[in-house]
Amino acid sequence: MSDFAGYLLTGLGIGAGYALVAGGLVVIYRVTRVVNFAQGAFAVLAAMLTSSLLATGLPHGVAELSGVLLAAVTGLLVGVVAVGRPGTTPGTSLIVTLGLGVFAYAVEILVWGDQPRSFAGLPGVATVAGARLQAHYLLILGVAVPVFLALAAFFARTDLGKALSACASNRYAARVVGIDVRRMGLLAFTLGGALGGLAGVLTTPVQQVTFDSDVTLIVNGFAAAILGGLTRPVVALAGGLLLGVAQTMIAGYGGGAYQLEVALLLMLAVLVGQAARGGAVQEATR
Repeated sequence: MSDFAGYLLTGLGIGAGYALVAGGLVVIYRVTRVVNFAQGAFAVLAAMLTSSLLATGLPHGVAELSGVLLAAVTGLLVGVVAVGRPGTTPGTSLIVTLGLGVFAYAVEILVWGDQPRSFAGLPGVATVAGARLQAHYLLILGVAVPVFLALAAFFARTDLGKALSACASNRYAARVVGIDVRRMGLLAFTLGGALGGLAGVLTTPVQQVTFDSDVTLIVNGFAAAILGGLTRPVVALAGGLLLGVAQTMIAGYGGGAYQLEVALLLMLAVLVGQAARGGAVQEATR
């Protein structure tokens, strides 16, 4: 029973990290209708910079905040290239983000090399329900859940959040009422970059990061985000937690080599289910 509790809590911590990546994807997509394939690169850049700053003696907190700020600025720059030009279609922007994600590889190798990096997180071991686990997993979960609650409140209750949502609902109507759709898109990319950076600095102490770690992050993040149709942050949180727990259980009771396959199968199952539901709705309305 203690093993089960340990795997469960560890999976929730890992899943919370996936959920933050998914949250960035959701924020960007619901405003711009662009699937941002550079989302994983934001996490890697933030983690790499944090590792370097900590190595110079900079205190925790300052180093992590600097990493998140770098990711946010990078998100803004990606947004300028991907959606900054009027008339750019979501399909074109998707290809641009994919290219920028690959370009990030070269930058990361040039600056930090190709060796795995990590840094110390929250020290100590926590005991919950008889299970012992690294306390840092609880920190990841404790940060991610309030972030998603704040994100939901931001979109539902603030004028800026409602303006962002209006761009997703009807871009033409948003322009008519005076909303700068381009500026909202850039803000969404900035916020998405910050969420990706937060995922990077939180998960690196328990999972080493390399220049190509963004592949795993984007696959798992996309799998989590797709549960909510790429539009609902809180559902993306649930998806990330579910995915993290599933992967940890399989790694604990089976083999860790199949963790990425779990994400792909989950994503495929959701896509097939959504397609079947959409077909049934169309058939019923005929």
